Amino acid sequence: MRFSSLLSHLSAVDAATPRHLASDPEISGAQAIDLAAEGQLCFLESGSPLSAALSETGSSAVLLPLDESLQHQATERGLAWVAVADPRLAFAEALDALHPRPRPQPGIHPTAVIDPSARIGAGVHVGPHAVVGAGTVVGDGCILHAAAVLYDDVQLADGCEVHAHAVLHPGSRLDRACVVHSGAVIGSEGFGFVPTAKGWRKMPQTGQVVLEEGVEVGCGSTIDRPSVGETRIGAGTKIDNLVHIGHGVTTGRGCALAAQVGIAGGARLGHGVILAGQVGVANRATIGDRAIASSKSGIHGEVAAGEVVSGYPAIPNRLWLRCSAAFNKLPEMARTLRRLQADSNGSDRPQSP
Repeated sequence: MRFSSLLSHLSAVDAATPRHLASDPEISGAQAIDLAAEGQLCFLESGSPLSAALSETGSSAVLLPLDESLQHQATERGLAWVAVADPRLAFAEALDALHPRPRPQPGIHPTAVIDPSARIGAGVHVGPHAVVGAGTVVGDGCILHAAAVLYDDVQLADGCEVHAHAVLHPGSRLDRACVVHSGAVIGSEGFGFVPTAKGWRKMPQTGQVVLEEGVEVGCGSTIDRPSVGETRIGAGTKIDNLVHIGHGVTTGRGCALAAQVGIAGGARLGHGVILAGQVGVANRATIGDRAIASSKSGIHGEVAAGEVVSGYPAIPNRLWLRCSAAFNKLPEMARTLRRLQADSNGSDRPQSP
């Protein structure tokens, strides 16, 4: 695809967008700016530590920020370029154009097992050995890949995609355009047991899991259903691989949960919350809108809206940074304290005549 043709796929590019076509190179792929070769596209963000790589990149074209000095440098090197406010977003759109995702043809594979009471919409693809249980509804244009399992009483709205070996348990409800990746489990039983004199008595988990529109669940992640009520994941929320969400959790819209996050039952997340890798959220903790927790933080109580927290237990990030700096000095501080104590003990001894 010629660079000039590729630009037509970028939403931020119009007739007035700054650009330099150079030789209008053929673009066959994309790569990071420091690894790109001839025929490849790369991007550079404003203030990026890779800015120096622009002078050495082997790419044929680059998506630049609105920075005239970088634009001039790219022109001097003979690179084709276009300047946009968000080069990363433009790069994502370019990847879609360069590598369009193959879509399976509608149809039901002969090895699929579909209960007669299930309802399958128009244009649905059901792959080899997929299973669709009794009373389950699969909306128009959905894709069920090989060995996907939908138990009884599951509902998928239009345009959902369930990848290989993902499992949706009874009562799971997916709104439009949700994606469940391989090995993920939606609606598994919550960890509910009642202690008795004879041991643990199982609490029946009769609730539902609801994924609102556009939720994406990564490989190997699990979202549990509660004993009663629902676990609800807000619209547009993106869940990474190996995330566990306990029974009765509620998240707002547009949250992002990175790998190995664990959220205990009954926790409440506001809109736009970001939890970095391995963050742990305790039972019934609450996190306000747009709050951010850095990697490995442990949240036990309440995090205010817009707050950035770090550490275990989680505290405001600025305080955590000061504590971290002091922690590195603890051996020196301990030596100083011992010396001061020794000096003090020496001054307390009676002086000889």
